[in-house]
Amino acid sequence: MTCTQKLSEYIRACFTGIWIESPEPQEVLQEIRQLCTAEQWKLAVWDMENGGTVPATNQREAIGDPLGACRWISTLAQENETTVIVLQNFHPFLQSPEIIQALSQQILLGKQTRTMTIIVSPVTRLPIELEKAFVVIEHQLPTRSDLLEIAQGLTTVSDELPNGRALEQVLDAAVGLTRMEAENAMSLSLVREGKISPDALWELKSQMLKKSGSLTLSKASEDFSSLGGLVSLKAFCKRALMRSSESNPLKRPRGVMLLSPPGCGKSQFCRLLGSEVGRPVLMLDVGSLLGSLVGQSEERTRQALRIADAMAPCILMIDEVEKAFSGAQSSGDSGVSSRLFGTFLTWLNDHTSDVFVVCTSNDISRLPPEFSRSERFDGVFFIDLPEREEKDVIWNLYRNLYGIDPNQTSPRDDQWTGAEIKSCCRLSAMLDVPLAAAASHVVPVAVTAAESIEKLRAWASGRCLSASQAGIYTSKEAKNTRRRKINTDPSNN
Repeated sequence: MTCTQKLSEYIRACFTGIWIESPEPQEVLQEIRQLCTAEQWKLAVWDMENGGTVPATNQREAIGDPLGACRWISTLAQENETTVIVLQNFHPFLQSPEIIQALSQQILLGKQTRTMTIIVSPVTRLPIELEKAFVVIEHQLPTRSDLLEIAQGLTTVSDELPNGRALEQVLDAAVGLTRMEAENAMSLSLVREGKISPDALWELKSQMLKKSGSLTLSKASEDFSSLGGLVSLKAFCKRALMRSSESNPLKRPRGVMLLSPPGCGKSQFCRLLGSEVGRPVLMLDVGSLLGSLVGQSEERTRQALRIADAMAPCILMIDEVEKAFSGAQSSGDSGVSSRLFGTFLTWLNDHTSDVFVVCTSNDISRLPPEFSRSERFDGVFFIDLPEREEKDVIWNLYRNLYGIDPNQTSPRDDQWTGAEIKSCCRLSAMLDVPLAAAASHVVPVAVTAAESIEKLRAWASGRCLSASQAGIYTSKEAKNTRRRKINTDPSNN
């Protein structure tokens, strides 16, 4: 149901307090004008710059203060007529007790006079006195068909707008932008290249995400061929996303949880996954969601998740999630972490948008158990230190990347991660020394954090899927214990 349809129903049902949240106030106002014209309702508009206006009669009132705007509402009521009053960007004024009281009285009187007060604002910021008086409607960003209409309106020559798959890439890049942002980006593309292409749209979208402060856009140029190992994880995610069904939300993949020691390729996998399947990767910085004002952190979280929904299909990555939400089980921060965690869990469970969530963790035991339950993720994968075959692939990748002689003998790498192999190759190229000499500068994390890694393996054994091969992950120690039990079982003799 569209915003206009919801608004029509609320007005007919005599909801006298309506809050429309939208980053496009002029678009909302245009839709309200069209609705009032079609239904023959009286429309009045107030903003700080123009004061009060009645578009149908060009009547203008020089009302510069918000308290006067609240009192002006009662003068517009007419018998047997529905009147709609739009207050634009009114949310900064709802901190004054006089304005709150005046607006509350007008909303109560509106039931008798059929006078509907609509506040159009980019954020929902209701004082507690007015929470029960207002119903909130979210005005959706333009759909793909809306964006196509904008593109068609800007182009005058047939070859300026691509067709087929190229057109789908343009629309994918434009999803999540407002109408003005999309129009500006498409115009920029026409000036630069003489046609509408995704590059300018991605550039503007990246700027938009930077302004939000909590999301950044990651676009990798490489694919899975530049990442060794993780065969089972790669196959699972690629198959799930390639078979993603837009027509049936029940079949859409939800995401994966990745657990491993540091340096095993979790973050790199997520970035390359987007390039492999043709989806943008949004990286959520949970630390930037925290605000100093009461309720600000929760509002920033909801806003970030709304942006992710609007940019679907996409991949949402939360790196080292245990550090972000580990405070959810304590009250040391007055419950802020707990509320953020609850907001994210609710969205993770209920969202219907085509957003594939990838969370990485170095210690999942620090998270509440409900976080990784089924139906929040499609699978929880454990990424162990690479096996011999995987290490050989990783060595070859980084030898080629740093221009190292392939005939050089690899140093001993029994407990090395992929990051440590890369570090060795980079140091060898940087210092112009053999790999064996560069290896003396590398101290593996499996040595510096041996106890925590063994604890992590013990926790993951039997609980997680293996990222390297199909099936449940089983640690080497568990396998050896099982063999010893089989060998000592008298029934085997």
